[in-house]
Amino acid sequence: MTMTPFRILFITMVVTVLAACTHGNKSAGADRHIDSLPILITQIKQCNRLYTTQIELHKIITRKDNRTIGGKLLGQQFRVDVPLSDRAVAIPMDATLKAYIDFSTFSAGNIKRNGRKIEVILPDPAIEITSTKIDNAGVHRSVGLLRSDYTDSELTVLEAEGRKSIVKDIPQLGIISRARQNAAATIIPIIVAAGYDENDVTVTFRKDFSRDDIPALINGSGDSRTSSEIQP
Repeated sequence: MTMTPFRILFITMVVTVLAACTHGNKSAGADRHIDSLPILITQIKQCNRLYTTQIELHKIITRKDNRTIGGKLLGQQFRVDVPLSDRAVAIPMDATLKAYIDFSTFSAGNIKRNGRKIEVILPDPAIEITSTKIDNAGVHRSVGLLRSDYTDSELTVLEAEGRKSIVKDIPQLGIISRARQNAAATIIPIIVAAGYDENDVTVTFRKDFSRDDIPALINGSGDSRTSSEIQP
C-alpha cells in the first residue's frame, strides 16, 4: 500500500488583539521617576496574565493512499497500483491559539533606566492552543470499491497529526512578534502615565525567539477544552 503524506492547507487565519490593562494617573514629572518606579512595577504586575493575541485557524487535513502489489518479474522488481483501491479523506479542523505574557513575576529586574530613557523587558511570552475542533459535517471521504472505509482509530490519528502540525507551523504565524507589539501598546501608556515621555520608552523581550525556542513557549495542548470527535 502506498500512502501520500497528509497535507495541511491553510484556509483562513484571523488575528485578534487581546490586550487590556488599566493604568493610574500621570505623575508630576521627570523628577518623580525614581519614586514612581515601585508604583509603576505594581501597576504593570496588575496586568497579571495579559492575553495579547488570538489567532483563529481553519485547516484541512488530507490523506490519500492506495493498495499496491509488487514482486519480481524476469529479474526486475515491479510495483503496480491495485485498481479501485484508492481512498482519500479531507478533514476540516478549526483551532484557536492565544499568546499571553504573565506579569506575576515582573520586578525591578525587568526595568532598565538610563536618565530619562526607560527600557521594559517583558517576561517570556507563552502560547496556548486553547481549542481544536473538527467540522464533522465537512469531512469528505472517497473510498474505492476494493477498500474499506477509514476507521475511527485512523481518523483519530489523523486529527492528532493535525494538532502536531499546528504546533510545527506556529513559528510561521508571527504570533511572538504580535505578542510583543500588542503588549507594548498596553504597557507604554502605563509608563507614560508614570511621567515618562513615550519617545523615551522601549519595550523588548529578553531575547529574539527562534523557531527552535517555540516548543518551549507552548503551554499545554488544549486537550481539556477540545471538541474533536469525528463521526464515521
